[in-house]
Amino acid sequence: MCSFRVVGISDEARPVFSDEVNGIIASAHYFSGAARHYDLVKHLLPANHQWMEVVVPLQLTFEQYRALNEEIVVFASGDPLFFGIANTLKRDFPDASLKVYPTFNSLQMLAHHCHLPYGLMKVATLTGRPWPNLDKELVQGSDFIGVLTDKNKTPAAIGQRMKEAGLLNYKVYLGERMGGELQVVRELSVDELASVESIMPNCLILEKTVHFERTFGIPEEGFHHLEGRPKMITKRSIRLMTLSMLKLDTAKVLWDIGFCTGSVSIEAKQMAPQMEVFSIEKRKESRALIQKNQQKFRIPGIKYCIDDFYTFDLSKWKVPDRIFIGGHGGRLKEMVARLETYLQPGGIMVFNAVSDETATAFKEAIEAVSMTISDKMPIQQDDHNPVTLYQAIKNNS
Repeated sequence: MCSFRVVGISDEARPVFSDEVNGIIASAHYFSGAARHYDLVKHLLPANHQWMEVVVPLQLTFEQYRALNEEIVVFASGDPLFFGIANTLKRDFPDASLKVYPTFNSLQMLAHHCHLPYGLMKVATLTGRPWPNLDKELVQGSDFIGVLTDKNKTPAAIGQRMKEAGLLNYKVYLGERMGGELQVVRELSVDELASVESIMPNCLILEKTVHFERTFGIPEEGFHHLEGRPKMITKRSIRLMTLSMLKLDTAKVLWDIGFCTGSVSIEAKQMAPQMEVFSIEKRKESRALIQKNQQKFRIPGIKYCIDDFYTFDLSKWKVPDRIFIGGHGGRLKEMVARLETYLQPGGIMVFNAVSDETATAFKEAIEAVSMTISDKMPIQQDDHNPVTLYQAIKNNS
């Protein structure tokens, strides 16, 4: 049976270990870790050692571990239980003996250098993980956010995403190669972060400088509108009931079809920042609208496009578990039929019918696919025409 001794290291060129760890290294034969870890520790390893490089996907490396069925010393960055490989080993080798020898993780070392209270810090890891991990903390306005990056979600990419969303109310501490002789720490604005060149490995701490007050149920007049058409927006009371019917607390991916001003996308992401939002609209002027509204309400992570729904390649988007239909161009049955093929089983679709004709068309469209009307709510705001909201759920079978 495999057994693991997982040793945390920083980027020191000549790492120093405890007597216990030195003894483990001296008596071991099989070692593993990333290529950069090997460069740091190879001078300490026995002459006849065997090294197994940790590669992605990890299952390729784990197959080597299983074939050996021996004790393996694994080197990892910082604390191996802090979003590290020790957690994965526990999951994939539940019966294996495991002992961890941690050191400070990169975010702790960055906080130490900058004298920041990392006990108050929320951690958002983007290392092989989706953007909503960071979006959630930014939308909730966390005071200190520690961010773990990767080669795609770089400091510059993070800065650009924050800048596009108007999230300029953070001071940024960028740490590169923490714990070693080549360690570099810089203090930046979000603007500067958006164009920074950085060296891996690196991490960030975001410190909030100005608080932004959020409101659920944003008044219509708060949004930028289509010029000359201020009523072309989902009204506040209807928008809130729409979001309620979408059941966003457990949602992962929302498609907003016909976003117009972006009001539903923006308020949905504000309400459920753990969710990814994909939005489409055919009006070219809506591009500037959603950009302005995202910046005004400081909402990151809405992936939008200006295109014709009926010709757009929906396979480019992540599969949804929530769909809102805000516009259909008079082809509602065709739209529902197409959307249903992408919606996950158990997923929810919401449509706001503004007339008896569209209500009938939606119900007939739902009957034609493997979905069921699960809720409806008539509602009227001020002197506007009454609207009936429909919720439909895709059958699991």
